[in-house]
Amino acid sequence: MELRTDIHIEAAKIQNEIKDFLGLRSNELVFEYGSVDGKVKLDLITINPRHNQSFLFKSEIGFDKTDALHKMLDYVKTHKDKESSYTIQWAARGMNELQTSYFRAKNIYDAMDKLYYGRDINNITVFSVVLNPIA
Repeated sequence: MELRTDIHIEAAKIQNEIKDFLGLRSNELVFEYGSVDGKVKLDLITINPRHNQSFLFKSEIGFDKTDALHKMLDYVKTHKDKESSYTIQWAARGMNELQTSYFRAKNIYDAMDKLYYGRDINNITVFSVVLNPIA
């Protein structure tokens, strides 16, 4: 009889691979799971320690938790080749300083969705969105 891999151990291993590949610490990355149409939705959220704000890095949908994680790992390894880099300057209501955040996204709308993820759109003022030149 074959011993099946513990799904939690496999998930933790893939999450660590993603964290290591991105070069982030555990407290700078959140794996948020939900369900959509009977499948698992994974939202990978980054936390910027400089201004203590969180942003959506990417959402993936899989048949189960490990499928979604494998898709996220594939994305993390290739996103720089497939998506454009954007710089967004913004300020949150009550903050007195301009913030600068960087996003990889398919287009400007995708970049804005990542900025606004989990926030009230009325609490952020965006001053500029720039498509960065290809290096």
